[in-house]
Amino acid sequence: MTLTAEAPRTTSRPETGSAPRAAAAAAAQDGAPGTGAHAGEFLTFRLGGEEYGIDILRVQEIRSYEAPTRIANVPEFIKGVVNLRGVIVPIVDLRLKLGCPTAEYNTFTVVVVLNVRGRVVGAVVDSVSDVLELQKDQIKPAPSLHSNVEASFITGIGTTRNGDAERMLILMDIEALMSSAEMGLMN
Repeated sequence: MTLTAEAPRTTSRPETGSAPRAAAAAAAQDGAPGTGAHAGEFLTFRLGGEEYGIDILRVQEIRSYEAPTRIANVPEFIKGVVNLRGVIVPIVDLRLKLGCPTAEYNTFTVVVVLNVRGRVVGAVVDSVSDVLELQKDQIKPAPSLHSNVEASFITGIGTTRNGDAERMLILMDIEALMSSAEMGLMN
């Protein structure tokens, strides 16, 4: 079964308080050597004990979690669909898709509504942290390790410093993940 939804013409994105989108888009053209990740702004979120980042330009909006209408004969990680202002949106629980040991629904659980290849898809995450701007020198190649996320969807590891504390996040190609054949969300 293929679930698709057309992207609405207007979108709202979370305010970032940093460089204008045009500058971020221009910066995104420059990739860090040896990585698939580009400099730019990333929405950061938590799945289990890990922090991830996705290109902010793929994010349409962030919504509180509401139980979707279940669809028969779809993989467990597709929780169902919701009606978002007249658009039927498939909801994917990234925690289940990526093999997190638990997937509890609480007040911090949110749906990140994405615009992927002209389609609208919702991704359930544990919580959204913030929006970070990463420069080329803050993005390192992802190590070749066995992980919950298939290596082809990891574009790099972002690092930031706040005093002596270092913060690392896994940068994902959310478009490639959501449009993969296994997901069955795109034609």
